[in-house]
Amino acid sequence: MEKWIVFAFISMFFAGFTSVIAKAGLAGISGELGLAVRTVFVFGFVILFALYAVPREEVGRLSSHNLLWLGASGATTAASWVFYYKALKAGDVATVALIDKGSVVVAMLLAWLVLGEAITWRLIAGASLIVAGLLVIAKR
Repeated sequence: MEKWIVFAFISMFFAGFTSVIAKAGLAGISGELGLAVRTVFVFGFVILFALYAVPREEVGRLSSHNLLWLGASGATTAASWVFYYKALKAGDVATVALIDKGSVVVAMLLAWLVLGEAITWRLIAGASLIVAGLLVIAKR
């Protein structure tokens, strides 16, 4: 198995924990405050990781292109997190997390439009199953 696939599965595992732990952490406070506190911790952990893992000379290779696209990614991440935490505060973890994972379909379409990545019948079938699952779970 390729290394990136292993990393993706590890990410999936931690993301599953994240939603449950976050819901527990929101007891008695607003989703907005919970998100702010969580983001402070994320910032600290990511900075410490970068200090350990990123060679200093790589920082000098940052371009305006990198900053533009990563800044846009940061803005969309912030918007996603704001609404995720609002949903998580009010809804069931399993339902909120599953609807959020519908972003896979959005990512596939944007990767095709923006990056020119191929959409295969296998991806169409998988996306269709994801959408079907979203409809089943979201329907009360």
